[in-house]
Amino acid sequence: MAAAKQDESTIQIFRPIPVANLKLLVFDLDGTLADTAVDLANSMNATLRHFGMEPLPDQTVASFVGNGVLMLLRRSLARSGGIPIEGISDDMLAPYYSFILDEYIAHELDNTFLYPGAAESLSALHEQAAKGRWSMAVLTNKPERPAREILAGLGVAQFFVKIYGGDSLPVRKPDPTALFLLMQQTGACPEETVEIGDSKTDVQTARNAGAWSLGCAFGYGPQNLMETPPDILVTSAKDWATVLMQ
Repeated sequence: MAAAKQDESTIQIFRPIPVANLKLLVFDLDGTLADTAVDLANSMNATLRHFGMEPLPDQTVASFVGNGVLMLLRRSLARSGGIPIEGISDDMLAPYYSFILDEYIAHELDNTFLYPGAAESLSALHEQAAKGRWSMAVLTNKPERPAREILAGLGVAQFFVKIYGGDSLPVRKPDPTALFLLMQQTGACPEETVEIGDSKTDVQTARNAGAWSLGCAFGYGPQNLMETPPDILVTSAKDWATVLMQ
């Protein structure tokens, strides 16, 4: 493993990515492009209160993010209400899902912001995309509507040729179906694709598709990110451009 320090950031290389061959960059949203933790926690806790349950610390809710709204609800109800997680069915979650989605859409940009360096890296990477070097897309387990609205509200939606959410297809990450679809739509193959994300879900999605993985240690998933190590690990969003534009 090689490590290189860039000012206050660190880049760890476990397996070099052949960046000259890349044709598709796929970004996660929550904990990768943007810090959405406060708005997610506020919406989750508003939902718990609405249904007569105790709110949870913001950090706890953030640790439950990454596998879609249903899993966020399932984990939160289990923690707050003491309900065995395996006993929480999708049917049981229906009223909670409806409430939290409405609540979240109403407040999705109250306290949400791009991570430091993300806008600059995206702009630099998009300059290369405009020259035909690669395509850029977003693949998140967040529902597609708030994902699109957040990216537009943060002023970065124009960088991405495709934006897929957790309800865009019948399956979610780490299932690689959506990643394969993005490859097909952009003319990339697995060895020409890198997935950029902050949790083991993103790494596993890349592995399941035979793609490369760039891990973000600054997001919500540092407690599990290294369970399935990415090919390269960065501690700042500004390092995306440093790593990928070599």
